[in-house]
This record gives sequence, structure tokens and C-alpha cells, in this order.
Amino acid sequence: MFGFQGGETAEAVTRKKGYLRDAQKHWKFLTHYDLSTIRTKGQFCNMIKVRASLSEEQATKDVDAWMAGKVF
Repeated sequence: MFGFQGGETAEAVTRKKGYLRDAQKHWKFLTHYDLSTIRTKGQFCNMIKVRASLSEEQATKDVDAWMAGKVF
């Protein structure tokens, strides 16, 4: 998701960096390393669930709301 793969356009890299910063502002406990290792929405939801001590349902709702309109 936030991790960078070879061959991405400069626009895609810039967009992902912006999303990474935005996620860190939204969830203060996430580190750059945490986010750079997340590859799927499921991993992201699980990290939010564990770190914020939320239910799986609430973590998924929070992530879905945050992801709305974003292109990964």
C-alpha cells in the first residue's frame, strides 16, 4: 500500500508519500517504517486495531473512512 515498488511514476510516489504523512497525522502512533511495510488493507486494519486497541470492526471502519477517495 504505502511501500514503494520499482517502476512507479513520480506522481504515484508523490501521492503515496502524501498518504503516508496523512496517515501519520491521523494515527500518531504509526511510524514511517510501520507504514512502509504495509502491503494490504488487511495489514493496515490489523495494525490500527492492535495499536489503538480497537475492535476489528471499528478499525476497519476507521481505515475505510480514511481511505475514501484515495488511490493506492
